[in-house]
Amino acid sequence: MLNFEMMKPVVAIVGRPNVGKSTLFNAILKRKKAVVEDTPGVTRDLNFGEITYDGKSFLLVDTGGFQPEAKDGIASLVARQCQVAVEEAHIILFVLDAKDGLTPLDRDIANLLRRKDKKVLHVVNKVDGSKERRASGEFFELGPERLFLVSALHRRGLDDLLEEVVKHLPETEPPPQQGDEGIKVAIVGRPNVGKSSLVNRILGFERVIVDERPGTTRDAIDTAFGFNGKNYVLIDTAGIRRRSRISQRLEWYCVWQALRSVERSDVALLVIDALEGPTDQDAKIGGVIHRRGKGCIVVVNKWDLAMGKVSHREYEEALKRKLHFLDYAPVMFVSAKTGHGVEGILKKVDLVFSEARKRINTGRLNRWFREVLLEHQPPMWRNRQVKLYYITQVQTAPPTFVIFANYPEGVKENFQRFLVRRLREDFRFVGTPIRLILKKRE
Repeated sequence: MLNFEMMKPVVAIVGRPNVGKSTLFNAILKRKKAVVEDTPGVTRDLNFGEITYDGKSFLLVDTGGFQPEAKDGIASLVARQCQVAVEEAHIILFVLDAKDGLTPLDRDIANLLRRKDKKVLHVVNKVDGSKERRASGEFFELGPERLFLVSALHRRGLDDLLEEVVKHLPETEPPPQQGDEGIKVAIVGRPNVGKSSLVNRILGFERVIVDERPGTTRDAIDTAFGFNGKNYVLIDTAGIRRRSRISQRLEWYCVWQALRSVERSDVALLVIDALEGPTDQDAKIGGVIHRRGKGCIVVVNKWDLAMGKVSHREYEEALKRKLHFLDYAPVMFVSAKTGHGVEGILKKVDLVFSEARKRINTGRLNRWFREVLLEHQPPMWRNRQVKLYYITQVQTAPPTFVIFANYPEGVKENFQRFLVRRLREDFRFVGTPIRLILKKRE
């Protein structure tokens, strides 16, 4: 049985520049993820965070300052970015500034949002005292039934806001009953790295194309096919193949596209341009794959153009520096144009798929655990000895292990990384992230 995950509902934070959107984003996440600076326009990329509140989960999206009429420069790019976020969102948090009061740009954004069939919550930020509370009444001119008065900086008013958000989240439907559809493979990467050529080349090796049908994402077509007696589904191939449409979008949009495609995949192929090398954008997309716990293969395309200029070893070292968090992902050097190396991709997909679903017997696992701890004990924590008692695997895809300890908080990240490294050395888990959960033994 395949593990299909559904795309969580999306809540987008929008508003004009410098109203505190990123501060609100960080306050809701309870950790500092977005860059916060008192300079207009500092947030230029979409920022994602997964939130669970009152038992319901959603994806929170931070955006740059919204200037809908911008025509030139970075402002126009941010405006287009925000419009995509608005289109994709189920709920919109329209952030206003209590200290600045109602501005013409606020009215423009309100007019634009009014034309969308979306639930919009008007959030008045920077309400730090009675003065701002009294002045916030002018925002009722925008027509909301209710204003949510918050101070993101001091984390006040957030519970009321989040209670309203979860009240309007769409009910998620159970995953469809699955037959033997096959391994779901997402092909993701920046524009012009050769994703469409790679898709066509892979399908050139297939033996039986089953069908093409709409997927769950906009403009997506899932292509099911068979090869060597096994079934596969390529995700989002239609959207990838429409190069004219992709070229009209910003590079950051590929992170959004990757998020939606990766969410439904079993294995993701991160396609990188061999000549350009790994970029910050590649790292962002790779981060999506890693955080979603999916199997990953790094596919270096256009290798026919780079061959002779750089060796496999040199290139892999560059990948490890830029994509260090994906050091477990196998690297393949291919050319979609000539077909070099492409025939091995599906074989590697099979390997990563099976490795992600590998389960280690508890007895064997604990014998291994005792041997590892004989070699290397966790360091002291607050002058106390940290004891690790027991380990068990609780999940696959990704492989997830629970370790019981007397002081779970005392098991530092470097020791956790050591345990993950030893798990890979002894049990492999090729191409899949490994999750460790520390629990206190009662």
